[in-house]
Amino acid sequence: MNPPLRLQFSRRRRISRSSDFGRLKDEGRREICGTLILNWLPSKELRLGVVTSRKVGSAVIRSRARRFLREVFRQHQHEVTEPVSMVLVARKSIAEMTLETVRRDYLRALSRAKLRKPLPSVP
Repeated sequence: MNPPLRLQFSRRRRISRSSDFGRLKDEGRREICGTLILNWLPSKELRLGVVTSRKVGSAVIRSRARRFLREVFRQHQHEVTEPVSMVLVARKSIAEMTLETVRRDYLRALSRAKLRKPLPSVP
């Protein structure tokens, strides 16, 4: 039996430097899907940055959007095929969405970007 997957996401793996965000925007690949935009570049380890502009809404709505994006990443980090640095940008439409909608958009973006492991076939 396999040990359970750890679903932690430490602060050390968060992208926080402005130069890293800029490099990912300028040099990275991009996939737009529903409530979010996924920017990514190959990396040594899996890292995440989250961007929510004031266009998304009030501070409360932006904080909720950041929590949603970090949570879907945390829950599905083991489905990413290779180590990448990724930035998730919240689009204005995220304000009215549920966590499940954000999850669906995130997984669809990963699949389109060919960064998601294939789902195991059911016998």
